Amino acid sequence: MDRVILTILGGGGFRVPLVHAALLADDEPGRVTELRLFDTDSARLGAVAAVCAEQAASRPGRLSVTTHLDLADAVRGSDFVFSAIRVGGLGARAHDETIPLRHGIIGQETVGAGGIAYALRTIPVVRRMARTIRDVAPDAWVINFTNPAGMVTEALRADLGDRVIGICDSPVGLGRRALRAAGVEHPERAELDYIGLNHLGWLRALRVDGVDVLPDLLADPERLAGFEEGRLFGAAWLRTLGALPNEYLHPYYFTRETLAADAAAARSRAQVIADQQRDFYGVPEPGAPGALARWDDVRLARERTYMATNREASGSFDRDEADLQGGGYDQVALAIVHAIAHDRPATLILNTANGSRLDELDADAVIEAPCLVDGTGVHPLPADPLPQYAVGLVTEVKSVERMTLAAAESGSRRRAWLAMACHPLVDSVAVARQVLEDLIAAEPDLGYLT
Repeated sequence: MDRVILTILGGGGFRVPLVHAALLADDEPGRVTELRLFDTDSARLGAVAAVCAEQAASRPGRLSVTTHLDLADAVRGSDFVFSAIRVGGLGARAHDETIPLRHGIIGQETVGAGGIAYALRTIPVVRRMARTIRDVAPDAWVINFTNPAGMVTEALRADLGDRVIGICDSPVGLGRRALRAAGVEHPERAELDYIGLNHLGWLRALRVDGVDVLPDLLADPERLAGFEEGRLFGAAWLRTLGALPNEYLHPYYFTRETLAADAAAARSRAQVIADQQRDFYGVPEPGAPGALARWDDVRLARERTYMATNREASGSFDRDEADLQGGGYDQVALAIVHAIAHDRPATLILNTANGSRLDELDADAVIEAPCLVDGTGVHPLPADPLPQYAVGLVTEVKSVERMTLAAAESGSRRRAWLAMACHPLVDSVAVARQVLEDLIAAEPDLGYLT
């Protein structure tokens, strides 16, 4: 492709400038030449466009950026569509986090009751978007970052099939930190053996030139204490597992501690982010000069407070400076574009259909695992069987995801209650029902559940 068009759904989102910066820095032949930003909020769209304009000032004419309020207009003729929307905004996220907590269960935006509510709001919207993409841009590849990424990717597949690829920056961050802690000097020569569902996966091996360096890392208490997952989960538990869990497994492994830290926090994560972003979106003229500096200040504050209550539950520690660069998903998205548009093979951890990789799940179940991406598409790589410690959680959470998808498809409040009650972080059927009723009352986007 000589001309590559990328459309971002959720173009007024706070992290869009990370993608734009990656595109500007891309010197590879056949890079993206046109970026379209779509959003339903014109004010947020304008604020982000102002940041992009300042980013591009040093490289004028390198990348065309346009803004759109009409979905069909934004995606028509696109080669790639990047989905990163948040239905209900931070207000709905605050409900996802605080309403479960009021009933004594963990409130987290993608895990447990909060994640189910987020999916129930989002799935009907992305299905409508998918049908528009199918009609006006049938050859486009859809790169999904909309959370909960695994469930949303599975929902999108109903209309778009294998042209949907789910991405997440959590495995990227975990791999980067593990390689750094292991002292690997050439990370490009490393192979990550990662398996699970989105926000529910494990790094089982870290092979460099065919040699697994993870056992030596797990055996070194000093190195384990030197990076986030080592401090979050503790050396003893990591050695017991013989693997490095995704950071989102912390509420499953340390449920009481996480719940106590969440309950003690003065504000939920959504409320913290809303206060931070007010300094960017809430200024009288968000498009005024200095937009890039204001955005970057807020970005750093956001990264410093990421998963703060989980770190509090594990002894209270600050994030490493190296982890404050943010993003990760932007580089994954860029690698997918290059791999498909110009047949430059890349091995990436993605959310795709299981196929025959895991015996415990059916072929259509979306899992998170390494794939080879090239000019012909996405090719899941063979995977070893799930370790015994992962089988129960993976199958149970996947069952809940399927119940949630069925509830969204049917609009059934009864099915939504079933999904909520069956989640391993929800300890009471009665509480599940009350949490669901309170969420429906608080969030207009859940009003379709009857």
